[in-house]
Amino acid sequence: MDRARDELERADEAWCAAAAAARDVEQIVSFWADDAIVIPPGQTPIIGKNAIRNYVIDSLKIPGFSIEWKTTRFAIARDCDLAYGVGTNQVSFNDEKGNRVTLRGKAVTIWRMEDKAWKCVVDIWNDDPAPSEHA
Repeated sequence: MDRARDELERADEAWCAAAAAARDVEQIVSFWADDAIVIPPGQTPIIGKNAIRNYVIDSLKIPGFSIEWKTTRFAIARDCDLAYGVGTNQVSFNDEKGNRVTLRGKAVTIWRMEDKAWKCVVDIWNDDPAPSEHA
């Protein structure tokens, strides 16, 4: 169980590093399973690696786009073949006027062991509420 958790944590950290720094579409997409489902806030589900690849390509075209996340908790099934992660994320980009926009949120990922490697099969997140004007 500890080994499976270590492998999963390393995979998640490598995925975040690839998404944040490398901006290599194929490297980013390689962490999802072929039948993965991505459910971004306010959008319809994106199903399958080819559709996800197009989503990643479009995201990387957004001026100033960047993403990072931190998974704060993993739970792994007894057979070490399924797991889920819960954490936080941050997406930044430039709006139409060039102003920097940063959205923070919460995320859940579901992972499956495939060919001795963890692959994300469900990736869903939502944005935190906008700060209150009275806070």
